[in-house]
Amino acid sequence: MANAALWAAQSGILHKHAKLDFVFGDYHYELKTADGQTSYTVTDGHRTLTYPLLWAFGIGRVGQSYLFKKEDGNFYEARVTFFAPLDNLEFTPGRALISAKDLDEAMYRPVAASEVANCFACHTTASNTGGPLDEKNLIAGVSCEACHAAGAKHVAAMQAAKLAGITESGSHTIFNPAQLKPADSVDFCGACHGTFWDVKLAGIKGPSTSRSPPFRLEQSKCWGKGDARLTCMGCHDPHKQLVTDDAEYDHICLSCHVNVPQAKRTAEHPGAACPVKRENCASCHMPKVYVPEMHDNFTDHRIRVARAGEAYPE
Repeated sequence: MANAALWAAQSGILHKHAKLDFVFGDYHYELKTADGQTSYTVTDGHRTLTYPLLWAFGIGRVGQSYLFKKEDGNFYEARVTFFAPLDNLEFTPGRALISAKDLDEAMYRPVAASEVANCFACHTTASNTGGPLDEKNLIAGVSCEACHAAGAKHVAAMQAAKLAGITESGSHTIFNPAQLKPADSVDFCGACHGTFWDVKLAGIKGPSTSRSPPFRLEQSKCWGKGDARLTCMGCHDPHKQLVTDDAEYDHICLSCHVNVPQAKRTAEHPGAACPVKRENCASCHMPKVYVPEMHDNFTDHRIRVARAGEAYPE
């Protein structure tokens, strides 16, 4: 999360790929990185537009998208994104064109100030402290205070406790999302990763909804029964790198489910035993689905008995 947003000049992907190309009809796209700067160029064979990229959004595990500014000082979204599975450029998710009326439309999408604020609110820290976007003083990426709020009082309390030689945790001086109730906890993560209303109001359908794990988790059969363990943080530690090996989550699944068919379910283990196996649970019950606009597979967090060939459950 610390690299959720970077100044384009700091993007390892752009430095590693000194030249990237994409062709759409008569339009030729190019990202060229040299001397610490990446230029974004689009030409239709008659006209050519070039702007330096300013911001890179996304760590690049799947993709990385870009913002730049024109002479008017406003933000514009590049029409193309780097996708790791392709190791090249393709249309930015949700921005694909069938045709373009002119070079400008082919090259970019204007981004309203309200949308810019939302983008930076999730991908950076302290981008807005009660006023307009503070591009100069924001912290690129998601840092501690993005989730725990301002920490000055917490730091002061901890330092005072240390000087006094007491074991004061200072926990009361900082916000701790781990103490939220299950529904609030999932909505807290969903503020950036996609809540129920984010998906519904955006009209997202089909496999694309798997890009919003909180929304899909709340569609699970066992959701909403009060088990505090069924939250995003119940499986993922936001302080550590994302684990992608299904087997690493087995112990979490078995902390709620009994692990042999004959075992009696209890309040601590209310889930039935799987009649098939006791390993790689997520590979069957949280299958990966292909999301076309991302050119990659995403884990569907709607926990269920998934059967081969079934339609994607809405």
